[in-house]
Amino acid sequence: MSRLRQSMLALGAGGLAAVVLAVAAPSFQGEADAASNPATNPAVLQPVKAFAGIKNKEQRAAALFQEAGKVISSPRCMNCHPAGERPTQSDSMRPHQPLVVRGPHGTGEVGGTACATCHHEANFDAAGVPGNPKWAVAPLEMAWQGKSLGEICVQIKDRARNGDKDMAALVHHMADDELVGWGWHPGAGRTPAPGTQKQFGELIKAWAEAGAACPKG
Repeated sequence: MSRLRQSMLALGAGGLAAVVLAVAAPSFQGEADAASNPATNPAVLQPVKAFAGIKNKEQRAAALFQEAGKVISSPRCMNCHPAGERPTQSDSMRPHQPLVVRGPHGTGEVGGTACATCHHEANFDAAGVPGNPKWAVAPLEMAWQGKSLGEICVQIKDRARNGDKDMAALVHHMADDELVGWGWHPGAGRTPAPGTQKQFGELIKAWAEAGAACPKG
């Protein structure tokens, strides 16, 4: 039995089944065409050594985070860190269709149904549905949309707003977490985050080691 069929059965017949079909089917013809053509990202991440010439540690740290911000500000990250109760989707960051709102503990819901009902452990490219075992909407205190990179940087360091992560745990999360890593393997029709998770993790680690100063603004 296909995962789409399983999702439909899990939600039940009628209106909720139609909701799942709305999730699975690409909303625009352009997305349907893209499903058979994996996207690439022309943006690159500069290596840590590119910032070695900045002797002032605070300025170097801010520059390193600015570079890592190419990933943080990409749709692959921003879509799941909405400012409101509704996540966004696709490269254009349009509101999630069907209507999904943040549920308890950061999980998205459709009429009380968890994200995992439609988003399985892996991408389901045939239906255009992304997947990961940890799929969820970020808690509201981790909202990034509408904020400057400097504001996000301050927020990321705040243990009251980052899941109580110290700097070592934060670096580990960025460099090794599998849901973060999904951003570089988002499935057909979605532009991956710039660079690689390894490069991103190295930038975040170097930022932390340089004092974790944030960009202005």
